Amino acid sequence: VTGGSSGIGKCIAIECYKQGAFITLIARDENKLLQTKKEIEKYSVNDKQVVLCISVDVSKDYEQVENVLKQAQEKLGPVDMLVNCAGTSVTGKFEDIEVNSFERLMAVNYLGSVYPSRAVIATMKERRMGRIVFVSSQAGQLGLFGYTAYSPTKFALRGLAEALQMEV
Repeated sequence: VTGGSSGIGKCIAIECYKQGAFITLIARDENKLLQTKKEIEKYSVNDKQVVLCISVDVSKDYEQVENVLKQAQEKLGPVDMLVNCAGTSVTGKFEDIEVNSFERLMAVNYLGSVYPSRAVIATMKERRMGRIVFVSSQAGQLGLFGYTAYSPTKFALRGLAEALQMEV
């Protein structure tokens, strides 16, 4: 679960763990990851379950993301489900938003899902099983006032999900 140390990602990780899943939490803040791990482990349904924490920025470097996911698979086995939940937002009118905010949001909200998905898809295809989940929002369905930097990133994510579904 990318973005698994807080918010929707954390909630998804908890629910999967309650069902007996082994969980890999991926986020930037190592302290928040370890705190979340302790919280999730309270919901253990058997003594074999594992919560693995990986501190990495999924939007920065594909090779780094690929390497940490490879390490996770060596420890826990192949990925059955990847939940792309890392994301961020900036609100404001178009002309008031710093230009670098557009780049940062596209990196986190779009490439932050491309990189982990690319890192696991070959194994999923070889095994002929696996799921990739892209967490988006209403802003990926229609443009919203004040979300000119955020909404396009969610449209891109939706397009990726639809095209990838056709390919696999």
